[in-house]
Amino acid sequence: MQQSPRAGREGDVLAVVSQSGPTVSFFDAAVDRHLGTTELLAEPHELCFDPTQRLLWCTTAYHSGYYHANSGRRTELTVIDPDTRRVVEVIDLAPEHGPHGLALDPARGRLYVSVEGAADRPGGVVVIDTATRRPLGRIDTDAPGPHWFAIDPAGRTGYATNKEAPFVSVVDLERGTLTAKVEVPGSEGLAVSADGARVYVASPYAGHFFSPGAEEPPATGVRVIDTRTASVVETLPTDDVIIPMHLTSTGKLLAGEMRMEADPESQLGRQAPGRLTVFSADTHKRLGEVEVGHAPLTITSSPDGRLGYVACVASSTVDIVDLETLRGLGRLDIAKRGEPGAHGLAYLPRPA
Repeated sequence: MQQSPRAGREGDVLAVVSQSGPTVSFFDAAVDRHLGTTELLAEPHELCFDPTQRLLWCTTAYHSGYYHANSGRRTELTVIDPDTRRVVEVIDLAPEHGPHGLALDPARGRLYVSVEGAADRPGGVVVIDTATRRPLGRIDTDAPGPHWFAIDPAGRTGYATNKEAPFVSVVDLERGTLTAKVEVPGSEGLAVSADGARVYVASPYAGHFFSPGAEEPPATGVRVIDTRTASVVETLPTDDVIIPMHLTSTGKLLAGEMRMEADPESQLGRQAPGRLTVFSADTHKRLGEVEVGHAPLTITSSPDGRLGYVACVASSTVDIVDLETLRGLGRLDIAKRGEPGAHGLAYLPRPA
């Protein structure tokens, strides 16, 4: 008999950001029991777990609102002890602002944080020493709004997606320089293959679909970048626009599709249930899909690749999915104050 995908997870924890909370909530990964909540600065977006320091990093991007629709950009990065569920430190990155994407290189003790541009500088990536928790420098991406960031397994190359800018920025992490721009029609989330040979990019920019009077947007799908040539070599088609991307340890490529339905009271329509679409990272074959909550924004998975977690901001829920059967196992309701909320995710294995 096949073992339950929940078996052996006692002591593991799922951390979930509520953007409008503003909080991070902790859940028992074996039984979905709520363990506690930590209050944060407004408004938290993404999470990253550092297993070496056993700390959670959380970006706070705006005072309120979203990319291109906010009341001002924040400058803080919050460090959280997930075992005691308390804030350890709030790091002010000023004059950098709008921190969002996070990527960790545990071997070198480096955390990379994407930040938005200003009148005197382009967007870029701030490099943090995870031991001292202090900035070491920045790498320019030559785009105003790098929003998501990922690094290759070797820790030598980084990739920033730039929403409305028509390229993905490729940076040399050892030299701290921009080395290439890969042409795409705007981009959202991304993931790097286990061998570093390919980058999977959600494209085009979702804003194309929510702008009245805009030109016909490009076809939706996953742009596959060959890292040797820094060019798009294939597109994996999807029915709807994708925002988050995630690659599991077992080679499943997870894409979160945002879906809309007609609404007579709105030109743009209204949010319909989202979709988690799964591809094989090796063959690029579409393996299936499962319905999730409204407006998926972040995806993560358990270290063994059996469970997927999809945070949906409009419904403020997290769907738990068996990635072998593509069957929903449960849904977490994330506390909110009358506004959308669920965003950043992190899976924390129990302490050794």
